Amino acid sequence: MTLSLPRELLKQVKRLAADRDTSVSALMTEALTRLADEDRRYSAARKRALGAMKSAGSLGTRGRRTWTRQELHER
Repeated sequence: MTLSLPRELLKQVKRLAADRDTSVSALMTEALTRLADEDRRYSAARKRALGAMKSAGSLGTRGRRTWTRQELHER
């Protein structure tokens, strides 16, 4: 894989790698692993939330509104 970075960013990343006593490749691996993990966790959470909404129990309304818009906005 070939990666093209702006010169200044590459300088910063090389300095960061040196400060951490690691390589640019290791930093990239760490960053991409974190990105993939965040995406996996987001997808799993979204799937759980959608499932919870689909199987949500009744709140006592049996799917019908028992109020009108006017009643909600009365003062």
